[in-house]
Amino acid sequence: MMRIGFIGLGIMGESMCENIVKKSEKEVFVYDINQEQVKKLVDLGAKAASSNQEIGEKCDVIISMVPKSSNVIEVYNELLPTLKPGRILIDMSTIDPSVSRKLSESVKEKGCSMLDAPVVKSKPAAIKGELGIYIGGDRKVYEEVKPILLWMGNNVIHMGDNGSGLVMKICHNMLVAQIQNGVNETITLAENSGLNFDDVVTAISYGGGQNFYLDGKKGAIKEGDFTTAFSVENMNKDINLAVNLGTELEIKLPGAENVKRVYEQAVNRGFSKEDFSATIKIVRDN
Repeated sequence: MMRIGFIGLGIMGESMCENIVKKSEKEVFVYDINQEQVKKLVDLGAKAASSNQEIGEKCDVIISMVPKSSNVIEVYNELLPTLKPGRILIDMSTIDPSVSRKLSESVKEKGCSMLDAPVVKSKPAAIKGELGIYIGGDRKVYEEVKPILLWMGNNVIHMGDNGSGLVMKICHNMLVAQIQNGVNETITLAENSGLNFDDVVTAISYGGGQNFYLDGKKGAIKEGDFTTAFSVENMNKDINLAVNLGTELEIKLPGAENVKRVYEQAVNRGFSKEDFSATIKIVRDN
């Protein structure tokens, strides 16, 4: 019987793993440095692993969902010595594509396969199992594990070789960050011109400027309630990945550079843990 391992039970990983536990009939082993998070999944039927190494030793498919490139490197350094040929590793973290490609080569040397599979959308979609998932890596391996991915997301697309899923995620979040900044600047300009907030939102809906991030974040912005669906610190990480990728490719991205400055200011102001729409506070204060 296939055993699935899940490493990283944070804001997104917790709900992603919960869907696997609930929807599959597989043994699911879980590990996180936060033992309270592990206990939640064990209460749902998962089995607690004592370490990343135990996940590597026991599981056929190993999923990781951790914050940064350095975290993924640390996890894989612990997993690699334990791997038996034929294992499939799926890293769903959003990290530097070059780091992921390098790790995929190390995994291949062990006779195993690795996919990068970063996700889009936020916590509510993770709870519902309605994430978008971008895949980089061998298509045959992707087809083999696609049923597992579909327990977590309802829109899954294979983008190409290793690293391609991450490039797509970085492109996606670069666009999202710029759309949200456009929303923030539009609201700030309208408010300072004396227009009513609700009237502005309605008026935008009459034209081509209507967008998901205005419709989805209008309540948070109006009430100043920036409860996190996707954090400032995570978007700051992603926009920096985008700018860095542009630099590697010798592409100028002036919009992304501007948004990068906004997010860096938000981090410096202590807004890291708030929802990324909280960057309107930076726009309003400038």
